[in-house]
Amino acid sequence: MLRSNFLAGLVVVAPIGITVWLIWTLTGWMDSWVLPMIPARWRPEHYIGINLRGVGVIFFLLFTVFIGWTAKGWLGRSLLRTGERIVARMPIIRSVYGGIKQLAETILSQSEARFEHACLIEYPRKGLWGLGFIAGPAKGEIQQRHPEDLIAVFVPTTPNPTSGFLLYTPASEVIILDMSIEDAAKLIISAGLVYPPDTNRDDNA
Repeated sequence: MLRSNFLAGLVVVAPIGITVWLIWTLTGWMDSWVLPMIPARWRPEHYIGINLRGVGVIFFLLFTVFIGWTAKGWLGRSLLRTGERIVARMPIIRSVYGGIKQLAETILSQSEARFEHACLIEYPRKGLWGLGFIAGPAKGEIQQRHPEDLIAVFVPTTPNPTSGFLLYTPASEVIILDMSIEDAAKLIISAGLVYPPDTNRDDNA
């Protein structure tokens, strides 16, 4: 009884505690990085005498919003193009900047390019099934050089779904699942331990 109650309480307390700890640690790290760049007279502790945690985060968010607003204007775009032309002339820096920019645009893009469905495909061989995400139909030369309709499927690794394999699979060999992208991601991250609710079973009940 005592052991089961302790484990039940741990299930409740652990996620809350870890979340609070992560937020506290990240805000402290960002404060230590941002606040040294802020003049002392602009900081709240200069007026109230208390070092408020998270002030650096607020300054960073305001600064980022201001930069984004400026970059959308004519002057911001002109400055950005000029800066990129200068960076393009630096052999090593241009490669690093180009890679980071492409990664940021891919992750933070606000376009409608998103995974469409979770799916099953036979991978890495016949008889074994992998859980993946459908990115969309193949286009361009990849589709032109194959007689069947192909679908781009990203098969992530466990427990880190940000890495994986991009596979082009015939559409007839892809099994589209009803589970959401979020539920499929949880299943992958948990190494098959956290399953989404069975909606078909609930409907038939």
